[in-house]
Amino acid sequence: MAANDNRIRTTHIGSLPRPPELLDLLEKRQDGEDVDADEWDATVADATRDVVERQAEVGLDIANNGEQSRVSFNWYVADRLSGIDGTREQELWADLQEFPDYAEETFKTDVIDLSRHPVVTGPVEYTGQDEAEAELAAFHDALEAVDAGFEETFMTAASPSVVTATHVDDYYGDYEEFLFAVADAMAEEYELVAESGAILQIDAPELLTVGHTAAYADEPLEEVKGATRLHVEALNEALSNVPEEQVRLHTCWGSYEGPHHLDTDLVEMLPEIYEADITGLSVEQANPRHQHEYRAFAEQPVPDGWTLIPGVVDVKTNIIDHPETIADRLERVADAVDDATPLIAAPDCGFGTQAGLGMVDPEITWAKLEALVEGAEIATERIY
Repeated sequence: MAANDNRIRTTHIGSLPRPPELLDLLEKRQDGEDVDADEWDATVADATRDVVERQAEVGLDIANNGEQSRVSFNWYVADRLSGIDGTREQELWADLQEFPDYAEETFKTDVIDLSRHPVVTGPVEYTGQDEAEAELAAFHDALEAVDAGFEETFMTAASPSVVTATHVDDYYGDYEEFLFAVADAMAEEYELVAESGAILQIDAPELLTVGHTAAYADEPLEEVKGATRLHVEALNEALSNVPEEQVRLHTCWGSYEGPHHLDTDLVEMLPEIYEADITGLSVEQANPRHQHEYRAFAEQPVPDGWTLIPGVVDVKTNIIDHPETIADRLERVADAVDDATPLIAAPDCGFGTQAGLGMVDPEITWAKLEALVEGAEIATERIY
């Protein structure tokens, strides 16, 4: 992942648009309805093959399965962890609470209710081996069917702290105990992905979003940093049996079109994030609130041996980023980092992090990814 061959490679951040027939089945499963197992397997297989084929057509270098079988990037764990039962309404993030009329429209989806979080009512243990292995097998089958020449593949997994941040604890009563129980459980999934040979991408938005959650919005910065340090410690424990060179981490300020005016500054949080046992880091850079923060990488240099994966395509609007704009974003990041730091171009976040809540039209998603590839080629010519 850290090879620098004087070329900016391309990837994306996990989730890609799901077809309507798969969304229908996901909605039925969420509502507790019976879904025919053969129909489910066939629909997932078709959707996975389609997104793999389209990634190849677009020209991405590093691809995955588009998270087709998952209802969301974080709540899919309900199918893989014990002790989760029921839901409970939770407070909106602090930045949205200041604009309640807008907030009502922000998280509407026919598949899941994002205002209600799953509840942990018993011991958390990993029970998802069969589900995880089926997902990996479907991806492998799709790769063989398409015969695409990707340089690498990756699979995503929720971080321990995004699980604890988006699940209500009614069992442990102590946050650290809850967090490290989840870390021990998720370690099994991380090792399954690593054993498959794919790059493991840890999805950990809460390393940055913690600053605008209701619990921390009024806390001093040091308290926010302390929470992130604890979350990184739990992640490192969960990754203890996974080689660092096989792990990349994605963090962001939340993939939603909201005010984001309470977001933490990247430059303040990078030292805490740099303690993670990883070698690849994905951070938003196209988000209008954070486009200036390429400077953070000059002030807080990326650790030696790491690859930086800047987000250079927006995922919250249907405007197709111009390839020259994408190249500009890449070039200013390249100017901020050490010459030896490899860059991989990516979007800011996933395009379908929550099933049924795609902010970008599916076909425009693919047009944005085509622009990403073209922009990376332009930037490569300029920089190298």
